Amino acid sequence: MAEKSLSSMEVSPPEVRVGANLLRVKMVLLGSSGVGKSSLALRFSKDQFKASSPTVGCAYLTQVVCLNNAMIRFEIWDTAGQEKYHSVTPLYYRGAHAALVVYDISKRETFVRAQLWLKELEKQYIPGETVVGLVGNKADLSEDRQVSMQDGLRLAESKGLEFMETSAKSGEQVRDLLMTIAHRVKQGTREDKGLIEWRETEGVGVHPGEGPHPHSACCRVGP
Repeated sequence: MAEKSLSSMEVSPPEVRVGANLLRVKMVLLGSSGVGKSSLALRFSKDQFKASSPTVGCAYLTQVVCLNNAMIRFEIWDTAGQEKYHSVTPLYYRGAHAALVVYDISKRETFVRAQLWLKELEKQYIPGETVVGLVGNKADLSEDRQVSMQDGLRLAESKGLEFMETSAKSGEQVRDLLMTIAHRVKQGTREDKGLIEWRETEGVGVHPGEGPHPHSACCRVGP
């Protein structure tokens, strides 16, 4: 997974328009350092797991999801969780169609921090136009759980968010989460504010050659 420093990245919100069959969706992962955002992004994109070092600035991957009536090309922005990058993180999630706030179920402080991320995110997105999900990652560490599923569900319901517990390590619920977000984004597309059709020649906030190869695998799903 390629990681880019802040100085080498260009971040710009995607344009939107109607009538596309291959739809471009910007999705950002937010949360404290060490909660597994990079591992989730890699599992989303390549269905792989490997230990990773903290993200520097932001990393970028892609995945194409095939729905019955559309194909969605997710552009996954994995943001750094370290405090020193906090002030610039809004540059990455501004204009996103979907945002996942991630915490570690075995570390209570990351759940508390997730609530602060949600408050920051609420300042940037328009309700109804951005699909927001709360994700309790590292479900494989259930024996060390410090955040109950009920706590996560209660927070998500209070804010009208999607909620799911996942394990990037085992892959548990990761594909289900991506498909849920894909359907929610597609369902939320209005006639006057659609999603831009993806073209291989278009840049997406990175210089040519800096991001992953444009042809990603396609995950197929039913209704």
